[in-house]
Amino acid sequence: MDREFRHIVFVPVLVWIGLMVLLGLSLAYAYWPAGLAKFAVGLAIAAAKAALIGAIFMQLRKASAIVQLAAASGVAWLSLLFLFSFAEFLTR
Repeated sequence: MDREFRHIVFVPVLVWIGLMVLLGLSLAYAYWPAGLAKFAVGLAIAAAKAALIGAIFMQLRKASAIVQLAAASGVAWLSLLFLFSFAEFLTR
């Protein structure tokens, strides 16, 4: 098999397997009594899923600097949105 065929077929399959493993981990951890750590671990698993999708399927590793900057600014704005939403929720 040549390198291009391997990249076209095997990389998405490996990413899919990784996403399925993370899905199983999310499902298993949902039923695990972990207390306050459950939120942090759930966010870490979600961040790993998003990183896999962004790096491989959206091809952010090979993208130009402006596209990577746009993706990073989207993540930053989303983080601020969650931060301010949680702050407003906790102050009620």
